[in-house]
Amino acid sequence: QVQLVESGGGWVQPGSSLMLSCAASGFTFSSEPMSWVRRPPGKGLEWVASITESGVGTNYAGTVKGRFFISRDNAKNTLYLEMNNLEPTDTAIYYCAKGDDRGQGTQVTVSS
Repeated sequence: QVQLVESGGGWVQPGSSLMLSCAASGFTFSSEPMSWVRRPPGKGLEWVASITESGVGTNYAGTVKGRFFISRDNAKNTLYLEMNNLEPTDTAIYYCAKGDDRGQGTQVTVSS
């Protein structure tokens, strides 16, 4: 059974940084591409970033490119999202995703 558990969210001021983590279990993590998606308040799900199985290839939504960095540690079955220079528009519930499977999410709030 796929389990994805996100952590690391919180409330921060604009311009701050956060690192999200996702602990994966129930499948062969190193064999699966992974993604981060987010749901801003009152809006639908948005794709944020993806990473290949090896971690060599990454892709980002235009709204976060240059500020967010996705990475993974296959030895630890863990996915990361480093978020820098956070903006109020980054406020959302962030989910780690394997295809259509998602965790419970972690709330990120960016506000002064």
